[in-house]
Amino acid sequence: MSQPERPLINLSCSERESNRSANPTFADLLQARISRRNCLKGGGALAAGIGLAQLTGCSLGADDKKPVSRLGFSAIAATVADSITVPAGYTTQALLPWGTPLMDGAVPFRTDASNSAAEQARQMGSHHDGMHFFPIDLKSGGSSSTEGLLVMNHEYCDPDLLHTNGPSPLPRPLAEVEKELAAHGNSIAHIRLNSAGEWQLVEGSRYNRRITGATHMEIDGPLRAHAAMKTLYSPQGIATRGTLNNCSNGVTPWGTYLTCEENWAGVFINSGVQPREQSRYGVPDNEDDNYYHWHTAAPVSDLAARFNAAPQADSAEQDYRNEPNTYGWIVEIDPFAPDSTPVKHTALGRFAHEGIIFHPPVEGQPLVAYSGDDSRFEYIYKYVSRDAYQQASAGSHLLQNGTLYVAVFHDSGRGEWRALDINDAAFKQRAGEAGIHFDSQADVLLNTRLAADVVGATKMDRPEWGAVNPMNGDVYFTLTNNSKRKQDQVNAANPRAKNIYGHIIRWAENERPQATAFHWDVFWFGGEAGTNQPAYGKSSDAASEIACPDGLRFDNDGLLWIETDISNSSPLLGSERFGNNGMYCADPVTGDFRRFLSGPMGCELTGIAITPDQSTLFVNIQHPGEGSTPDNFTSHWPDGGNSRPRSATVAIRRQDGGKVGT
Repeated sequence: MSQPERPLINLSCSERESNRSANPTFADLLQARISRRNCLKGGGALAAGIGLAQLTGCSLGADDKKPVSRLGFSAIAATVADSITVPAGYTTQALLPWGTPLMDGAVPFRTDASNSAAEQARQMGSHHDGMHFFPIDLKSGGSSSTEGLLVMNHEYCDPDLLHTNGPSPLPRPLAEVEKELAAHGNSIAHIRLNSAGEWQLVEGSRYNRRITGATHMEIDGPLRAHAAMKTLYSPQGIATRGTLNNCSNGVTPWGTYLTCEENWAGVFINSGVQPREQSRYGVPDNEDDNYYHWHTAAPVSDLAARFNAAPQADSAEQDYRNEPNTYGWIVEIDPFAPDSTPVKHTALGRFAHEGIIFHPPVEGQPLVAYSGDDSRFEYIYKYVSRDAYQQASAGSHLLQNGTLYVAVFHDSGRGEWRALDINDAAFKQRAGEAGIHFDSQADVLLNTRLAADVVGATKMDRPEWGAVNPMNGDVYFTLTNNSKRKQDQVNAANPRAKNIYGHIIRWAENERPQATAFHWDVFWFGGEAGTNQPAYGKSSDAASEIACPDGLRFDNDGLLWIETDISNSSPLLGSERFGNNGMYCADPVTGDFRRFLSGPMGCELTGIAITPDQSTLFVNIQHPGEGSTPDNFTSHWPDGGNSRPRSATVAIRRQDGGKVGT
């Protein structure tokens, strides 16, 4: 039976606030900036093309010729239907739901969810999230839009649905813990488009693979073999087990998949004195804040006991006091090498990674990537590789050594990237003034959040997904919401104490991606119809009212796809204006912004992948029927009837075979 009064688990927004620094918030800066300026004046590098200087805060004059929107569909209305709703002229197909047999020897999903842990480890995981479509011919050009590898994250699991009768009371049975770990991680699915225009799993493909919360992983970068990474599992500090709470993702220029560990801290517990590398990340110190209570598993198992981070022995090599240090990283997976070992890249920093996006690489220049820390009042980061990108030799080495920066947004509309580098004079000075000591660059990266506090990074409203506009290199980031925003942070353009709607920011680097200065503005403010959109000199309408923007992806034509994650605890979800969570498409040139898709009840829209010819758009439907109990399903998607709800992928195609969205 279920545990009494068990709180709803939604790891999409459940990390405890842990930033106690006095750094300014983004709202502070936005208020100061908009009160001083009506129109951002960009530098020379932005004046040409479709740069921010053309779009930011400047309405078109009466004699200006308004560009024609490229959106080729009529907006759908908000709906609370327990189904997928798309515009006329489109078809949808649900595929690869949780429990789908994936690997050789896998058994079918049992409708009562009675599959064992061993069976789950060979099936599709739960709570589909970030994903990418890799054309099957990637190594020889990557043009196939009819066959490829669909790689996705499985962010978390809902024990009330994963087990037939929900989770057992404490202590947790080991068999349940093992199944929950098996439901996490990643899936690599070889899929092919058939003659009827439907996607099918290629059964028996050597590429089909599961990566779980128990899969062996290597550690590289500055933290490899560091004392803080040593555990009973890896006394040398060079390996760990599993990847957990993987939200968004990234794709390297050399064709590998990056999965990002987000709300990992809550699976651990340490009721004793916590070191800063645990307390600054919100590792719970009591059972009430722990997500799954895996550490209580009976019979006792090393696989589960590692989630208790309190010292249990004489040295770190004899217990799991350092196990949390092996999480909070970005993990590289080669989908075309099914026997390869995933690698955790410590040079990219440790925090609640929502995802990672790359600036288009330039031959002979360092590689540049961005990642957000998805928690209230946390930061946005940029990584610049030490070595130059060379297409012929590009590979993982570019993610092993580099400089990590954190964003500071100034009220003038300008910004700067401050290095988190122990050899940087400004960093050393600020750390000294703050009275905080780092003994090595590895220590800086282990405590990335603390290092960002030290340099005065700007606190943001839950930085989530990012995307780079292929037309001009502008970088966009969603700030999903922040209910903790105070009244004294309200301003005319963003009049929200408790920012329940969120917004999307963007910036352009000064002259080149590796620059340490940029210009920024707000692309779109979430809210009801009538919300002012100063970047376009207009207000949003019923088609463009949006709340809690989350997923973000540009297609090859420069159209921006935006997904929402309104919490099930919010009165906005299911309301007349917003309906269920959905997906929107926007044209940044014109500011045309329309609702394209509505998901089933209780779900989050997430994961965006597109075939090279843009004829298929894949999205993930995560946790339909969230809040369901074993005897009360609040959604029956995708199977219908009285079925148990299951996360799944949806393939969206135009009936005429054309590009989706245009």
